[in-house]
Amino acid sequence: MRYWRQSPQVWDKGGDHGPVTEADLAVNDMLKSRRMAARPDFGGLSEETPDDAGRLACETVFIIDPIDGTRAFIAGEESFSHSLAIARRGRVTAAVVFLPALDRIYAASESSAPMRDGITITASQRQHLTGAEILTTKASLLPEKWPGGVPDIQRQFRASLAYRLCLAAEGRFDGMITLRDAWEWDIAAGALIAAKAGLTVTDAKGAALVFNRPGAQADGILALPVGPHEQALQRLAGR
Repeated sequence: MRYWRQSPQVWDKGGDHGPVTEADLAVNDMLKSRRMAARPDFGGLSEETPDDAGRLACETVFIIDPIDGTRAFIAGEESFSHSLAIARRGRVTAAVVFLPALDRIYAASESSAPMRDGITITASQRQHLTGAEILTTKASLLPEKWPGGVPDIQRQFRASLAYRLCLAAEGRFDGMITLRDAWEWDIAAGALIAAKAGLTVTDAKGAALVFNRPGAQADGILALPVGPHEQALQRLAGR
C-alpha cells in the first residue's frame, strides 16, 4: 500500500503481458520468501517469477499473482487484488483473494465454506442466462465468439479477474465469463471460492479446470449458476 497512489515505477513486460510495477515485484519477493520458508517442499508458480519447470514434478504448488489488476493499481483504483492459492495434484485446495485498498478478504478451502471477511457467502441461483448481470469484457461478447448468438446479458466489469470471480461467488453478480486464455495465477484462487459458493466453474468449453500445467493457462473460464452455465455452453458451441 505504500506504493499505491504514490507514482510507483512502471515497466512494460513486452508482448501481450502488460505492465509491472515496483509494487508487484516487492509483493512477489515477500511472498516468495515467506512461502519458501514455510513450505520449502512446495513448488511455485507466480506471474512475476520466471517459470521453473521443476514445479511440474511437485505434488503441491503455490499459485500466486502478486497484484491482479496492475493497471487498476497504477491508475489509483481500488479494485486490484492479491490472488493466492495452493494446488495439489492439479486441484486448488486453499485460496485467498485480498483487496488491500478495500480491506476485503475472500477465502475458501476444499473442506470449508467460502467467506468474505469471515462471513459465509453464497452465489446467485439464477436459472436463465438471458437478462443476467455478468462480469465480462467487451471482447468476450464479440459475435464471432458466440456461434449460437451473443447472449442478452447486462455486462459489468472489474479490472481484477480474481475479484470478478469473488464478486460472482458472493452473489453481487450472477456470474463471470472470460473467453480469452486465462493465466492460472489469475484464476486459481477465485475459481475455488466461486465453486465452493455454488457456481459451476469450467473452462470456456465446459472442461474441468486443471492447475499446474506446462502452459499455465486455461481456455477461458465460465463461472455461472448451473442453468446459465449450460445455456452459455450451448451458445458457444453454436447450438
